[in-house]
Formats: sequence, structure tokens, C-alpha cells
Amino acid sequence: MHSLLDQSALSNLAEGLVRAAKSAGADAADAIAVRSISVGVDIREGAVEESERSESDDVGLRVFVGNRQAVVSTNDIVRTNAKSLAERAVAMARVAPEDRFAGLADRDRLARERPDLDLLDPNIPDVSTLEQRARDAEQAALAVKGVTKSGGASAGAAISGMVLVTSDGFHGSYLASRQSVSMTAIAGEGTGMERDYDHSSALHGADLEAPEAIGRRAGERAVRRLNPRKVKTQAVPVIFDARLSNTLISHLASAANGVSIARKASFLKDKLGERIFAPGIRIVDDPLRRRGLRSHPFDGEGVAVQRMDLIADGVLKSWFLDSATARELGLETTGHAARGVSAPPSPIPSNLYLEAGALTPEQLIAETGSGFYVTDLIGMGTNLVTGDYSRGAAGYWIENGELTYPVSEVTVAGHLLDMFRSLTPANDLAFKFVTNAPTLRVEGLTVAGQ
Repeated sequence: MHSLLDQSALSNLAEGLVRAAKSAGADAADAIAVRSISVGVDIREGAVEESERSESDDVGLRVFVGNRQAVVSTNDIVRTNAKSLAERAVAMARVAPEDRFAGLADRDRLARERPDLDLLDPNIPDVSTLEQRARDAEQAALAVKGVTKSGGASAGAAISGMVLVTSDGFHGSYLASRQSVSMTAIAGEGTGMERDYDHSSALHGADLEAPEAIGRRAGERAVRRLNPRKVKTQAVPVIFDARLSNTLISHLASAANGVSIARKASFLKDKLGERIFAPGIRIVDDPLRRRGLRSHPFDGEGVAVQRMDLIADGVLKSWFLDSATARELGLETTGHAARGVSAPPSPIPSNLYLEAGALTPEQLIAETGSGFYVTDLIGMGTNLVTGDYSRGAAGYWIENGELTYPVSEVTVAGHLLDMFRSLTPANDLAFKFVTNAPTLRVEGLTVAGQ
């Protein structure tokens, strides 16, 4: 295992590629090497359905000739010839169209420190340990009264990392681990069956939730969904369960992506500096959170990263930018470049979250009176150009401030700007996903049913 954690060979290869690119005539270049190691087990009804392990090393070289760029990549690390790969990349760049925004990150923005974010648990569980975790989750779900079948349990572990070298003198690397357990339970019989799930994911095994708890929650949720009713079409407050409230924040992040803004393909394109949430709402992106699922000491261009308020006191404060999109918009990179080996960088958020509010979820429900509590969303009916929102949904009807009967086969619709303005967060924020939010109430959405 320790040899797999040693990135020195990848570092040497990346350095060699950058040198070869300069020798071949590139004005500038960067090279990225990515390592991935994963193992996983799937269980269904007590039997192993699939068990797999994979290891891969991939490398990519990006070169610039003036304002022209090209990217080449390979996964044949052993036989990679740096000279020939670099010559091919430079030849491609010379015939590529000009892009006046292309180029390496500005030198003064490059990371000079490497904060310890505690991203790596070097102890990857073996297959037998993962198999036992999946079995424990499945057995706990099947023990719940009313659960009739297993939809499958899985457990996995992975280590991934990258090395980045640029012709401007940047050289950085890091490794991160990930472990996970998930369970899907099925309750009921025949056409009356319902399913639900639960899962846990963490960088360190010590932070992973117990498989038994995951299985039990999956089973209880499936049973609770039995015998759903229909409701009439109406406009009511809608509460999004904390398992899926983060989807609303993900829509915000996609609309605030610099690429979409530069293409004028976002409903937020003219909203920078405007209040689009209620006063007091804060949404933060923090790539430096210790053990965060998407934490990293520098971005995909080697730029230093820092905590950023996307929304502060309800006001849209920034876009997610890499160097190229920042230049196109006349701004500075926010350190959100991400990349693989076969394409130029593009901006994405890191650990994005909406800060918790003051009310408990129970208080939020009690205040609602009558409405819809959503626990499952279906489909991809969100138009980020116009902001129109429409998703299939299931959950529970709220009457007299309490959850009552399950509801399914309805559609929840509105406009994202209206939803953002009327959003109220509960106090149950937990960092379980890449993007996180507490339970959220949104006023006046249309629930389309009968």
C-alpha cells in the first residue's frame, strides 16, 4: 500500500513532460498526473453481487503556443515518452484556434503554503471488511418490520490524488481517501411496494456512520412511505428534507459558475451584488475544511484557495471562477479551477454549504401549518437559463403542523429566484455531502397532483 501512496514517480513524469514541452517549442505548459485506487463490494439478499478493485494512473499535458492551447493525455504511464507526447501537443496547439483568455494562472496567485487538511486515511479496508459492512447494513434494514426485500447494500473505499507541475515553477501534490456505505430497502408487496435509502460517506473510516444505523434508517424510511395518497393541485409551503435540500444550493452553484455567466446562459447573469436571498442568509464555499469531502490545498491551476462567501446577508457576492473565465469576465480567479487529464480547467465549487438557521426542523414544520414535506426528488426539470424549477417529488403531507400521510406522484414547481427569496433554513446542518444544507422551507410552491 505504501508504494501506492508514493507519488514521486508521477511527480518526475509531470516534471519531465513540462520540460519536454518547453524544449518542443511551447511558450508555457502544465502537466497533471492523477492516481486512483478503489475497492467496492455490492451485496443483495445476503449474496455478493459484485466485488471489484481498480488502480489507475493517468497523466495529461497542456501546452500553450501564444494564445493557442492543446491538451494530450495517456494512461500508459510505463511507456509514456515525454518527448513524443510533448511534440504532439505542441503541434496540435500550433493549429488550434486562438483563445485570448487561455494561459496559466498568474504567478502571484499560486499557492505557496500547503495546509494540513487531514485528507488521507491510508488504511484502505480489505474486501472482507467492506463485505461485512454491507452485510451489516442489509441485515439491519431487513430486520425492520415491514421491509420485504433488499434493494442492495454496498460498501467502498478509495484513495485518489494528483500532482500538478507548471512551467511557472509550481509543483504540488496531495492524496485524499474516501469510504462509504449505502443501503436501499424495499417495503410492501406487489404494486404497493416502496423503496428508500440511506448512506454515509467520509474521508476517514472513523467518521463513517455505523452500517447498522444506515440500514435501519433505510428500512424505516421505506416502511413509512407505504400507502401513499394523492393530493390536489395547490400552492403551499414546501419543506425540503436535509437529505435533498442541498439540491437547491447545487442549482445556485451551477447558475453562479463563471462559464455559464460568460456564455450568458444563467438566470443569475445580471444579479451579482443583488440580494437574492432573505437578509441573514449566508452560503459559504470552504475548500480548506479539515476532512471535507472536496477539500484541497490548491486548485487545478495551482492557485491558492480560501474560504469564500457566495451569498452574504442574502447578497450574491461572487461567481465560481478559474483563470480563463475570470479573464473573460474581467475579474480575478476565485481559485475554483478543477480539471482532469484530458481537458483544460473549469470552475466548480468545493465544500459548499448554507449556514444553519435558528429553528429546529420540528419547529419549521409546526410553523408551516399545512404544506408538503419532500423526502425524494425525481427527474432533472430545472432550467438554469430561465430559473424555472419543476421536479417530481414524494414525501409527507403536513396538516396542523405535523407530518401525516405519505404522498407520491406529485410535481413541485416554482422559480428559483422566488424560492431563494422565501427560503428559511432550520438548524440541522450536517456535513454529509459535498454540498450541504439544513432542512429548508420554501413558501408558495405549486404542488401539482390530481
